[in-house]
Amino acid sequence: MKYYIIAGEASGDLHGSNLIKALVTKDSRANIRCWGGDMMEAAGGKLVRHYKEMAFMGFAEVLFNLNTIFKNIKFCKTDIAAFDPDVIIFIDYSGFNLRIAQWAKVSGFRTNYYISPQIWASREQRIQKIKASIDAMYVILPFEKAYYEEKHSFGVHFVGHPLFDAMTNRPALDEGQFRQRNQLDETKPIIALLPGSREQEVMKMLLLMLSITGDFEEYQFVIAGAPSLAPEFYTAFLGKPNVGFVTNQTYDLLALSRAALVTSGTATLETALFKVPQVVCYRANWISYQIAKRIITLEYISLVNLIMGKEVVKELIQNDLNTKNLKTELAKILVNPGRALQLKAYDELEKKLGGPGASDKTATLIIDGL
Repeated sequence: MKYYIIAGEASGDLHGSNLIKALVTKDSRANIRCWGGDMMEAAGGKLVRHYKEMAFMGFAEVLFNLNTIFKNIKFCKTDIAAFDPDVIIFIDYSGFNLRIAQWAKVSGFRTNYYISPQIWASREQRIQKIKASIDAMYVILPFEKAYYEEKHSFGVHFVGHPLFDAMTNRPALDEGQFRQRNQLDETKPIIALLPGSREQEVMKMLLLMLSITGDFEEYQFVIAGAPSLAPEFYTAFLGKPNVGFVTNQTYDLLALSRAALVTSGTATLETALFKVPQVVCYRANWISYQIAKRIITLEYISLVNLIMGKEVVKELIQNDLNTKNLKTELAKILVNPGRALQLKAYDELEKKLGGPGASDKTATLIIDGL
């Protein structure tokens, strides 16, 4: 069978790579062409366009790059038509993927969506595009199945969260080697800093996160470098005796961390699944925040709290994200009872997410659908 897969971000590359591995295992003749990244290519996909060439985030950035975006859409349609796949698989990245899906459906291609657009958070009207252009949807959050089926009468498959697959496929970790390789203190417990993946976001978050390092000198704060940013970018944030840095090793870092400060997003869920108590951080520029407030109607911003339906992890948003509050909230999760409460809730969260096997289940459903 011929599969055309489109992912537009680092997380999509990760989950797309595990899906490709599952497809290849189940279909020995699988011919896979993809938009994604290095991991999808290494898994066996023929890479057409790297996500780094198309990862435009934020209202202003999208506006300034409209010409490039439209060129990518045009090229994608041409490439799909030439490849003539048996199925097109969209992974998240809704702004681009729903445009392609509308064209693909009219053009007679089978369309599958893995990792739903978060229409339950904003722009719910996109359900009309999904119902009109998607043949099968595979969702990864437990509440999404009821949302689609009960609220919008659109049948979907809950496959579990692919983060479990990404975590279980990791090689064994030697803590001593990890610390030596990254020139980290060999004795101090680690507090992980996950400041995001976009340059402006990282600069803003890191300055705040690092403002409390002097209050926790018995710990080592370690910055998780994003694969989308060059290691040299982080040089300006280093130099303090209890601040370290790793790049492309976020999971290993989390596996060894005592606590974490995390910019909102998928990283909050990853941190929870590694059983690391965390404080969630979010701050946007004033205009973006005002727009977001009017579009997003959720009670929480972290996936952990959204899935649990209650505040499990502290969210410091906009003006609440400051040095004083960061210091207070981090101190709470380094000791009990705050630490124990988060860890207990993480166990409940893991049960709700359905365990490992999302990639395998999705690959089976895709092939069965053909």
